[in-house]
Formats: sequence, structure tokens, C-alpha cells
Amino acid sequence: MKKLSALLFLAALALAGCKDNDPVQTVDWYMANTPERLAMLEKCKANPGELSASPNCVNATSAQFKSQFSGDKGVKAKAPTFTR
Repeated sequence: MKKLSALLFLAALALAGCKDNDPVQTVDWYMANTPERLAMLEKCKANPGELSASPNCVNATSAQFKSQFSGDKGVKAKAPTFTR
């Protein structure tokens, strides 16, 4: 029984060691740190099967989307006014 417990403990320890140790950054952090965001997006693109659902890939992708589709980049037009 002791051997089984020790084996299970070692297996759990080995699996815990496989986890990626990169700190999870927020979407706001990736918005403020463009070079790091682009580097993370390249890393995610290079290994999508393993990394695409990781928190950093999701946050970097969200920050990229926000940076591309926010701000005053749209058409600047005033609504028409109608008079009688």
C-alpha cells in the first residue's frame, strides 16, 4: 500500500511539473504591451493544438481583437438632419 501511495504521489508530482510556468497576463496587460502580445500570438500560432486554449493565448487574442477594432478608426460621418 505504501508503494502505491508513493507511486501515485510521484505521478502527480511529475504531471504537475509538465505545466507551463508562464505567468498569466490580463487582456489589459497585453493591450499595454504590444511587443509581448505579438510574441505571444506568434507562439500560439506556432503550436495551436497545445496552446490555443491557454489563458495567455486567449487573452493575447482578445487584446489583439480589441486593439484592431477599437478607437476612432471607423468612418467619421454625421447623421443627416432633415428640416421641413
